[in-house]
Amino acid sequence: MDAWVWWLILALLFGVAEVSTTTLLFGMLTGGALAAMVSGVVGADVPIQLLVFAAASALLLLVVRPVARRHLHMPLPTRSGVAALVGTEAVVLEQVDGNDGRIKLAGEVWSARSYDGEALLPAGTPVYVVAIEGATALVAER
Repeated sequence: MDAWVWWLILALLFGVAEVSTTTLLFGMLTGGALAAMVSGVVGADVPIQLLVFAAASALLLLVVRPVARRHLHMPLPTRSGVAALVGTEAVVLEQVDGNDGRIKLAGEVWSARSYDGEALLPAGTPVYVVAIEGATALVAER
């Protein structure tokens, strides 16, 4: 049996191992085995095929694997819309209590209520937004 057939079998085994483990290690070794298989198909001797396997696997492990791992571990999506306002600071414009009030939030005037439903926050008090319910910000004193 030609050496390239053994490289194909090895590539298939590495491929199965990668699917089983999802470490991206065996996937890179699969690429090296496929490169060695191609070198065998074009007539390279076995020592050259081993060198191609080692070089291709090392290159894939050092260059491609870190990039692929970064793409697997992407950060959570950035919050947008009113969800992005939660946790931001605001200033009380009209007294805020458990029922009503006005704040200046992100350059706009918002209706607001105190988060705990009992606090009285006088005008000028710096607050932070705990939650948004509809068009009303629930705030607490800093």
